[in-house]
Amino acid sequence: MSEINKKLLIMGNSAIARGDYQTFLSICSDDTVWEFVGDRTLRGKAEVRAYMAESYLAPPVFKVSHLIAEGEMLTAVGEISLLGRDGKWTEYHYCDVWEFRDGLLETLKAFVVEKIK
Repeated sequence: MSEINKKLLIMGNSAIARGDYQTFLSICSDDTVWEFVGDRTLRGKAEVRAYMAESYLAPPVFKVSHLIAEGEMLTAVGEISLLGRDGKWTEYHYCDVWEFRDGLLETLKAFVVEKIK
Protein backbone atom coordinates (compact mmCIF):
# COMPACT_ATOMS: atom_id res chain seq x y z
CA MET A 1 0.00 0.00 0.00
CA SER A 2 2.85 2.40 0.79
CA GLU A 3 4.13 2.44 -2.80
CA ILE A 4 0.61 2.97 -4.17
CA ASN A 5 0.14 5.94 -1.82
CA LYS A 6 3.47 7.43 -2.92
CA LYS A 7 2.46 7.14 -6.58
CA LEU A 8 -0.93 8.70 -5.85
CA LEU A 9 0.64 11.73 -4.14
CA ILE A 10 3.24 12.15 -6.90
CA MET A 11 0.42 12.09 -9.47
CA GLY A 12 -1.56 14.61 -7.41
CA ASN A 13 1.41 16.95 -7.04
CA SER A 14 2.00 16.74 -10.81
CA ALA A 15 -1.62 17.76 -11.38
CA ILE A 16 -1.21 20.77 -9.07
CA ALA A 17 2.02 21.75 -10.86
CA ARG A 18 0.00 21.80 -14.13
CA GLY A 19 -2.71 23.91 -12.52
CA ASP A 20 -5.13 20.95 -12.60
CA TYR A 21 -6.47 21.36 -9.08
CA GLN A 22 -9.64 19.39 -9.80
CA THR A 23 -7.62 16.23 -10.51
CA PHE A 24 -5.83 16.68 -7.19
CA LEU A 25 -9.15 17.13 -5.40
CA SER A 26 -10.43 13.92 -7.01
CA ILE A 27 -7.89 11.94 -4.96
CA CYS A 28 -9.03 13.59 -1.70
CA SER A 29 -11.88 12.30 0.42
CA ASP A 30 -15.01 14.47 0.47
CA ASP A 31 -14.42 15.18 4.17
CA THR A 32 -10.68 15.84 3.81
CA VAL A 33 -9.12 17.94 6.59
CA TRP A 34 -5.99 20.02 5.99
CA GLU A 35 -4.30 21.50 9.05
CA PHE A 36 -1.61 24.09 8.36
CA VAL A 37 0.08 24.03 11.77
CA GLY A 38 0.03 27.47 13.38
CA ASP A 39 -2.15 28.94 10.63
CA ARG A 40 -5.53 27.42 9.71
CA THR A 41 -7.51 24.23 9.23
CA LEU A 42 -9.54 23.50 6.10
CA ARG A 43 -12.47 21.09 6.27
CA GLY A 44 -13.88 19.50 3.13
CA LYS A 45 -13.17 19.89 -0.56
CA ALA A 46 -15.00 23.22 -0.86
CA GLU A 47 -12.66 24.88 1.65
CA VAL A 48 -9.60 23.30 0.02
CA ARG A 49 -10.80 24.47 -3.42
CA ALA A 50 -11.26 28.03 -2.07
CA TYR A 51 -7.80 27.93 -0.48
CA MET A 52 -6.23 26.86 -3.79
CA ALA A 53 -8.04 29.67 -5.65
CA GLU A 54 -6.80 32.19 -3.07
CA SER A 55 -3.24 30.90 -2.60
CA TYR A 56 -2.25 29.44 -5.98
CA LEU A 57 -2.11 32.56 -8.18
CA ALA A 58 0.07 30.42 -10.43
CA PRO A 59 0.70 26.70 -10.07
CA PRO A 60 3.17 26.11 -7.22
CA VAL A 61 6.58 24.60 -7.89
CA PHE A 62 7.38 21.48 -5.83
CA LYS A 63 10.75 19.93 -5.06
CA VAL A 64 10.12 16.77 -3.05
CA SER A 65 13.28 15.48 -1.40
CA HIS A 66 11.82 12.60 0.66
CA LEU A 67 8.70 10.46 0.60
CA ILE A 68 8.39 8.22 3.65
CA ALA A 69 5.48 5.79 3.79
CA GLU A 70 4.20 3.30 6.29
CA GLY A 71 0.77 1.75 6.04
CA GLU A 72 -1.82 4.49 5.48
CA MET A 73 0.61 7.30 6.44
CA LEU A 74 2.82 9.20 4.00
CA THR A 75 5.24 12.01 4.78
CA ALA A 76 6.54 14.32 2.06
CA VAL A 77 9.47 16.61 2.79
CA GLY A 78 10.67 19.25 0.39
CA GLU A 79 10.37 22.80 -0.87
CA ILE A 80 7.51 24.67 -2.49
CA SER A 81 7.51 28.05 -4.25
CA LEU A 82 4.36 30.16 -4.36
CA LEU A 83 3.64 33.29 -6.38
CA GLY A 84 2.52 36.16 -4.15
CA ARG A 85 0.13 38.99 -4.91
CA ASP A 86 3.19 41.21 -5.30
CA GLY A 87 4.25 39.14 -8.33
CA LYS A 88 7.26 37.65 -6.51
CA TRP A 89 7.88 33.99 -5.79
CA THR A 90 8.45 32.95 -2.18
CA GLU A 91 10.17 29.70 -1.29
CA TYR A 92 9.18 27.53 1.66
CA HIS A 93 10.39 24.35 3.34
CA TYR A 94 7.55 21.95 4.04
CA CYS A 95 6.77 18.67 5.70
CA ASP A 96 3.37 17.22 4.85
CA VAL A 97 2.03 14.29 6.84
CA TRP A 98 -0.82 12.65 4.95
CA GLU A 99 -3.20 9.94 6.10
CA PHE A 100 -5.09 7.87 3.54
CA ARG A 101 -8.52 6.27 3.89
CA ASP A 102 -9.97 3.95 1.27
CA GLY A 103 -7.25 4.94 -1.21
CA LEU A 104 -7.89 8.70 -0.86
CA LEU A 105 -6.07 11.55 0.87
CA GLU A 106 -8.07 12.11 4.04
CA THR A 107 -6.02 14.26 6.41
CA LEU A 108 -3.02 16.54 6.05
CA LYS A 109 -0.90 18.04 8.76
CA ALA A 110 1.38 20.55 7.02
CA PHE A 111 4.39 22.25 8.55
CA VAL A 112 5.45 25.14 6.30
CA VAL A 113 8.25 27.62 6.99
CA GLU A 114 9.54 30.38 4.70
CA LYS A 115 13.13 29.79 3.57
CA ILE A 116 15.70 32.18 4.97
CA LYS A 117 17.62 33.85 2.18
